[in-house]
Amino acid sequence: MQTMKTFLITGLASVAVACALAANTLDQAKIDQLTGLKGKFNEKEAVYKITFPRNDVKVLVDGWTMPPFMGLGTWAAFTPTKEGAMVMGDTVLFEDEVSAAMSVALDNGLNVTALHNHFFFDDPKVYFMHIEGEGTVDKLAGAVKKLYDKIKEIRATNAQPKDSFGAKPLPAKNSITAGPLNEIFGMQGESKDGMLKFTIGRPATMHGMKIDNQMGVNTWAAFAGSDDNAIVDGDFAVTEDELQAVLKELLKEKINIVAIHQHMTHEQPRMMFFHYWGRGQAKDLAQSIKGAFLVAGLQEISSPLP
Repeated sequence: MQTMKTFLITGLASVAVACALAANTLDQAKIDQLTGLKGKFNEKEAVYKITFPRNDVKVLVDGWTMPPFMGLGTWAAFTPTKEGAMVMGDTVLFEDEVSAAMSVALDNGLNVTALHNHFFFDDPKVYFMHIEGEGTVDKLAGAVKKLYDKIKEIRATNAQPKDSFGAKPLPAKNSITAGPLNEIFGMQGESKDGMLKFTIGRPATMHGMKIDNQMGVNTWAAFAGSDDNAIVDGDFAVTEDELQAVLKELLKEKINIVAIHQHMTHEQPRMMFFHYWGRGQAKDLAQSIKGAFLVAGLQEISSPLP
């Protein structure tokens, strides 16, 4: 009897959700109007999807000219929710488009959930940025439009993707002064051959086992070059809830995000890792990274390397 009641309750709940979603249908014409693209509706999944090929740049993969059909398509899919709509998508980007495109997405209410590559030996390098958002159709479609427009703006200025950041060359010998950066981070960095690295661990569990700094759950920042002509690169370990705020903080400081992904499975809390790269004066770069540390709350839970 209890099983039958459970079945009926589950069935009624499913019907209620389906009815709610059916009542809140997508304005497909509005999506077309706002994005400037003609989408297709999948009735079975109640999804309206816009897509377009990145055929504006010739891409070679292992010397072979890659047709967009083989995986160079940008898309955004909309589905109705009780509050309005949800959008998910994948955006094909070249290296000189990533930071600007990500900033536009975040500034217009979209979440960036992954950034990675799909190929080896691709020329120019191709990256894929996944997005997600919830809200009204006007808000979501408008945000997607601004994202796509930013990409077109970059390619209109430079038809061929750039192959460097355009900064002046780094000195042949590294000579980062440790003292000012140690003071900024409030900890002793690890020095080697004129370079300096800071590492902060983050306690977590995986398969019931405690894991932390030495097992790879850490955020780090490494500095090279000279005090007035430096690079910083590193990796952030953040929870899913912290990811968007930390990305925004670094992009605001002109730090480039170069990858967003996971390093583990079944860890608690669920962790996201993203890699970054920045150029400038060492102290300025350190202040930018320190600001992101604070946004993530890392220094309150940190266990730095000795």
